[in-house]
Amino acid sequence: MGSIFSASEPVPAPEQSRWLSEEVRPHEPALRHYLQAHFPSVETDDVVQESYLKLLRAGAAGRVASARSYFFTIARNTALTLFRRRKFYSDVPLSDLPEWNLLASERNAAELADLRQRFELAVEAVDQLPGRCREILQLALLQRIAPAEIARRLELSENTVYVQIARGMKRCRDYLKERGAQP
Repeated sequence: MGSIFSASEPVPAPEQSRWLSEEVRPHEPALRHYLQAHFPSVETDDVVQESYLKLLRAGAAGRVASARSYFFTIARNTALTLFRRRKFYSDVPLSDLPEWNLLASERNAAELADLRQRFELAVEAVDQLPGRCREILQLALLQRIAPAEIARRLELSENTVYVQIARGMKRCRDYLKERGAQP
């Protein structure tokens, strides 16, 4: 149905509540299923909650033409952002880690800074890819999901997945070369 809100008028709370109940909430189960299938490592409840907040703000401003599409788009973008920004850490003190987990002592600050810079550049390279290509590459490389499973999840042919991985890798390699980094 779409938004009934006007950007120039304040949205009455009862109307916003009705819109949310009738136009948005019926899509929540499908959204949760989509998030769990495509972003299994991201906390679904957090993404759904954040998506509701963003959707309400956009709806109040009169910018929602299709509640379902906007709800899914917000959730997908939120999940991708959370996935990219996730920091991995351990509660185990460094001194308690086995020796094989520690950085090699011969690495100096310059080498570590160079590795960090290369990693950040690689992340930038993936971020600049077109949406579908980026999503496939993240599933394949970061989540280590097999191309056949990616094809099943995204309802694509396995050949399409392989083509997108190859294109994404080439674009990333070109991006790194343009910036003077050796892939």
